[in-house]
Amino acid sequence: MTLPAGWTARRPTLDDVPAILAVVHAADTFAIGYPDFDAEDVEEALTAPHFDPSRDSWLALDPDGTVVGWATVDNPTGVGREFVEVYVDPERGATLRAPLLARQLDRVAERAAERRLPALTVRCAVFAPERDWDRDLRAAGFTLAKRYVRMRCPLADLPAEPAPVGVTVRPVRFDDEAELREFHRIHDIAFGDTPDHEPLSYDRWRARIGDVTAWDEWFVAEVDGVLAGALQSSDQALDRQEGWVKSLSVLPAYRRRGVGAALLRRAFARYADKGRQFAGLGVDLTNPTAPLSLYRSVGLRETEWTDMYERVVPAAGV
Repeated sequence: MTLPAGWTARRPTLDDVPAILAVVHAADTFAIGYPDFDAEDVEEALTAPHFDPSRDSWLALDPDGTVVGWATVDNPTGVGREFVEVYVDPERGATLRAPLLARQLDRVAERAAERRLPALTVRCAVFAPERDWDRDLRAAGFTLAKRYVRMRCPLADLPAEPAPVGVTVRPVRFDDEAELREFHRIHDIAFGDTPDHEPLSYDRWRARIGDVTAWDEWFVAEVDGVLAGALQSSDQALDRQEGWVKSLSVLPAYRRRGVGAALLRRAFARYADKGRQFAGLGVDLTNPTAPLSLYRSVGLRETEWTDMYERVVPAAGV
């Protein structure tokens, strides 16, 4: 599939970060109502592990040479499925998404062959306003895999609710490797029964989280002295004055005993102490633990949804 007449494509470099960011901001504002990327995010995407911008990414330029589209592949672990992102300026680049997607699918086929796999599963996200992108994906053979819901609550006037009897919530001891290993183990077990869980070894998980600057927003819950739950925060929503719960994990034997709610309330209180106005998180609706009732019980409410589409791409030459 080719670009419109007079339009061109080339590979990105770090010099293109400002131009890419302008496109991503326009795309995000159309899709979710606000910019969700900054320059550092773009730089990290272009220098991510298992990613080569000279092979895994494209820029689309209009006849005047202005960047109006950016396509990229994301797979920070180098294992499992690939994620393809295609950002376009919604006013000038809407027709570019299908041809850029086609180029990325060809590249995924090559990546599968390079990994000596018969095929790779590709996923793409669609937000509610992106009906044209939805149609492009369906036309390219993608099918709906799942839906994510984003939830949010205000942090003003939080009620003071103590943890249930026998449950103690405290910050994780980040300088205690044994405790971090237990934090990782709890997460791995808690998410082990979810359809998309891809286990990571402790060493790979530790490398992936990098240098955490706000360990005081990570918590563990003890039940009668035994670690039973863990909450990991992220700084991904600070630009919206929002504390973000990246993951909430409770061991199966300790569920429905108030552990998850106690962890969430403690995290919300910490966010509020730091001046944040909201708390938020994302929910995978295919999660068999059905956490929506838990999240609603602590004040969170659904604000938007994202559909995840997927397709299996055979390896090049297969």
